[in-house]
Amino acid sequence: MKKCISAFLFCSIITAVQAQVSVSRLLCEYRTDPVGVDERTPRFNWQLQAARRNVSQSAFEVRVAESPADLKKNRNLVWSSGKVASAASVHVKYGGKALEPTRNYYWQVRVWDETGKQSDWSAMAFWQTGLLDPANWKAKWIAAGSVPDTAAGPSPLFRKEFIVAKKVSSATLYITSHGLYEAFINGKKAGDGLLTPGFTSYNKRLQYQAYDVSALVQAGKNAIGAMLGSGWYRGPLAWAGHKNIYGNSLALLAQLEIRYADGTKELIVSDDQWKTATGAIRSSEIYNGETWDDRKLLQGWANSGFSDSDWLPVFVRDYPFNNILSTENELIKKHETFKPVRIFKTPQGDQVIDFGQNLVGWVDITASGKSGDEIRISHAEVLDKTGNFYTANLRAAKQQDTYILSGTGEEHFEPHFTFQGFRYVKVEGYPGEIKPENFTAVALYSDMPETGNFSTSDALINQLQHNIQWGQKGNFLDVPTDCPQRDERLGWTGDAQAFSRTASFNMGVRNFFAKWLKDLSADQFSDGGVPFVIPNVLGPGAGSSAGWADVATIIPWNMYLAYGDTSIISRQYASMKAWVNYMKDHSLNDLWNTGFHFGDWLSYRSPDNDEERSAITDKYFIAQCFYAHSTQLLIQAANVLGFRDDEANYKKLLEKIKTAFLKEYVTASARMVSNTQTAYVLALEFDMLPESLRTLAADRLVENIKSYSDHLTTGFLGTPYLCEVLARFGHMDEAYRLLLQDTYPSWLYPVKMGATTIWERWDGEKPDSSFEDPGMNSFNHYAYGAIGDFMYRVVSGLDTDPSSPGYKKIIIKPHPGGDFSWVNADLNTYYGLVSSHWKIKGNQLELDVEIPANTSADIYLPTTDVSSVREDGQSIMGGQGRSLKKTEGDYQMLEIGSGKYQFTCNLK
Repeated sequence: MKKCISAFLFCSIITAVQAQVSVSRLLCEYRTDPVGVDERTPRFNWQLQAARRNVSQSAFEVRVAESPADLKKNRNLVWSSGKVASAASVHVKYGGKALEPTRNYYWQVRVWDETGKQSDWSAMAFWQTGLLDPANWKAKWIAAGSVPDTAAGPSPLFRKEFIVAKKVSSATLYITSHGLYEAFINGKKAGDGLLTPGFTSYNKRLQYQAYDVSALVQAGKNAIGAMLGSGWYRGPLAWAGHKNIYGNSLALLAQLEIRYADGTKELIVSDDQWKTATGAIRSSEIYNGETWDDRKLLQGWANSGFSDSDWLPVFVRDYPFNNILSTENELIKKHETFKPVRIFKTPQGDQVIDFGQNLVGWVDITASGKSGDEIRISHAEVLDKTGNFYTANLRAAKQQDTYILSGTGEEHFEPHFTFQGFRYVKVEGYPGEIKPENFTAVALYSDMPETGNFSTSDALINQLQHNIQWGQKGNFLDVPTDCPQRDERLGWTGDAQAFSRTASFNMGVRNFFAKWLKDLSADQFSDGGVPFVIPNVLGPGAGSSAGWADVATIIPWNMYLAYGDTSIISRQYASMKAWVNYMKDHSLNDLWNTGFHFGDWLSYRSPDNDEERSAITDKYFIAQCFYAHSTQLLIQAANVLGFRDDEANYKKLLEKIKTAFLKEYVTASARMVSNTQTAYVLALEFDMLPESLRTLAADRLVENIKSYSDHLTTGFLGTPYLCEVLARFGHMDEAYRLLLQDTYPSWLYPVKMGATTIWERWDGEKPDSSFEDPGMNSFNHYAYGAIGDFMYRVVSGLDTDPSSPGYKKIIIKPHPGGDFSWVNADLNTYYGLVSSHWKIKGNQLELDVEIPANTSADIYLPTTDVSSVREDGQSIMGGQGRSLKKTEGDYQMLEIGSGKYQFTCNLK
C-alpha cells in the first residue's frame, strides 16, 4: 500500500512539474544583459518553457529595479507593469520612470498561462543605460597632433595614468574614435570587440561602445591606453586612391566612469593631460594589410609605471558630439579557428598554407628568429589551374600582413585594424620550418547568434548550405559587404536586399540590419534616391538603380516578417516612402524608364556571345517590376502602421504602375519584351500580370528553362525568386531540377568545383580550372546564396504566417521531392525553437515538428488520402484525435498549438 501511495505521489509530482510554465532567455533590446543602451523605452523579450503541449501566455508582469536586492524584495521599483492581460512576450516596451544615464537596471518577468496559472518569477536579467544624451560626454576629443598622422603611417598610441583610492563598485568605459581603436586598462584589452567602433556614416552617425571594465580597474595606480588605426574612416576605400573620406586625422574620445562602494563616482576622461606616441604598428589599412615591427613595441605602454617622459602632448580637437550614439548591433568578434590542412610548395616555389575554408579574418602566427627578420603573409582565395598562388582577382588590394621580429624569443603576431578574405596564405621570410602548430586562421564576423540549421540527405546540398552560411559570415562584418577580399568590401545594397531573407534564417540579423538601415536613411539623397553602397563612400552621383535602391523597402519588410518588429518599418517608413516617391517623380505616364540601372547583374552570357542565348533582361522592364514591388511593400507597411490615407493612395498608384507595365512590356499571350527567366520570374513574383496570364507566363518560364537544358540563367535580381516562383505555380519538379543541377550554370556547379563559399559568378572558375575576368571575380560573394530562402521556407516548409509575423503563427508545409529522402530545418526564433523534419519511408511521409510555447502553427500534409493522416500514430478520422481544418490543393491542413508532434500520411 505504501509503495502504491509513493508511486502515486511521484507521478503527481512529475505531472505537476511538466505542467509548470517557466520563463527564460530574457532579452533587452534583443541582447542578453546589454551595456550602454541609449533607448529610453527599451523593449523586452522572453520565452516560455513547458514540457506539455498547447502552452500560451494569457498575461504577464514585468518588474524593474535599480538593485538586485530591491528587485528580489519587490521594493523601490522603477517600473511594475502589474498583471497585463496580453499574449505579448516579444517587443514589450518599458513603461516606467524616466531612465537615468549610466545606471544598471535589473528586471524579471512572470507569466500566466492559458489556464490562468501563474509562473514563478524568471531569473534576474539586467541592462545598463548608456550616456543617453550628448551633453553627458565630459571627455574631449584628442588627437596625436605633432606625432605623424597619415593614412599610411604608424598608428598613434594614447595613455594616461590615474589613482583609485577607494573601493570600486563598478567601472564602465565609454569610448569611440575617428578611425578604429583598441582600448586597454592596465595592459588588458577592454572588451572582445574588434574593428571598433565599426563602420557607419561617421559624420552623421558615429557609434560609441560601452564596456564593463570593473575587473580591470585596480586599487592604487592605474593606466588607460588606446591605439588607433585608419580603418574605414580615412583609409583607402573603393578605387582610384579614394581615401580620407570622413576626415584626414584620427582622434579618440574616452570616458571611464568609476562608481565607488560609498556611492560616489569619478570620471577619467580624454583631455589635454593625455600623452601620445607611436609604437609597433607602422601602417595599417583594410585593403593592404598591416605592418607590425616588434622592435618598436613599447613594452608595458598601457600599464601604470611606464615611463612616458619622451611622449608628446595630445591636441584637443573641437569635434562634434551630436552625431555620437550608442551601439545597437553586435560587435565584430573572433569566432571559428582553422589549422592548416596542407602545407606545400607551389610550382613557382612559394610556400603556401591551405586552411581548407575560404574565410574572413586573419592568421595568428608564432615565430622565433633574429631581430629584423621580416615575415610576410599574403592572402588568396584560390590557386590557379597550375597550382600557383593567385591574387589577380584582388585587383589593387595588397592583402598582406608583415611582421618584423625583435629577436626576443618566441613571438606571437596578429593584426589589429585590418581583415582579409582567404583560404590560402603565402608565407615569406619565416625563420625556420613552417609547422602547423605555428599558424592559425581566425574567422571574424559580427557576433550575431546562429539561429538556423538546414540539412538533407543530399551531400551536395548540405555543402551548398555550408557555403551559404560561410558567405554570410565572411561578409557580415558590421555592414553587409559584397566581398571581403578585393579593393571594395562595401555595403552594396543590391546584394544585401537579395540575401536578407536567407540571412534572417541563418543568423539573428535584426540588430545588424536595424543599424545598417539607419545609415541608409542617413545617407539617402534629398530627392529620395538611395546610394549604391551604404555607408555611401562613392559620392552623390552613385545611386538609385532598380533592385539596388529597393533595399529601402525590401529589407525593412523582410525584417518585419522575420522578427515581427514594427519598430523597424516604423523608423524606416519615411525612407521607404521617399524611395517610392523618387521612382514616381522620375516616371513618365507611370513608366519608370529613365536613369542608370545595373539590371540583372551577372546573368548568364553565352560563351560564343550569341545575343539570343545570352539572358539579358531589359533594364527598364526590371525597373518597372521593382517600382511595383516597392510600392506594394510600402502599401503593406502603411497597413501595419495604420496609415490609411497612404495605403489608399499608393494602391491607386500601384494599379497605374501595373497597367503601364502590361501596355509597355507584355503581349496578350503573356510574352515578355525580354524572353528571359528573370523577366518571367519578376513579373510573376511581383504579381505584375492579371490572373488570366499567370499560368501561361509560368509555362513560358518552364519552357525557357528547358531550352537551356534545365539550367538557370538568372543574375542577382532574378535568382532569389526563381525556384520560389516555380513552386508557387505548380512546377515544383522543375524547381528541384534547377536546385540539384550540378553543371554550369547552377548552384551546385561551384560546389562540385570545390567551393567553400558562394561565388560572385556562376563560373568564377571554369571547368578547365581557368578563371573569369579577374576584374570582377570574387569567390566569397553571398548574393546567389539567396536560394537558401527557398530551401528553408519551401523545401523544408518552415515559414512564418505573414499575417502574424516573427513566427508567432508558424506555417509548416513541406514539399517532398527532388530525390531527397529526408530534410531537416530548425530555427531559433524569439519564441523558441521551431523544427520541421520530414523523411520519406516508402510511400509515406513522416513529419516531426516542434512548435515553441506561446505560438501556434498550421501544418500542411502533402496527401489527398485523408484516411492516411495520423498524429503520433493515431488516426485523425472518425472523431479520434485532431480534425483536419481544410483541404488546400494536394494538402490537408490542420492547426496545432505548441509542443512536439509526429505526423504521417501517404504521399499524394
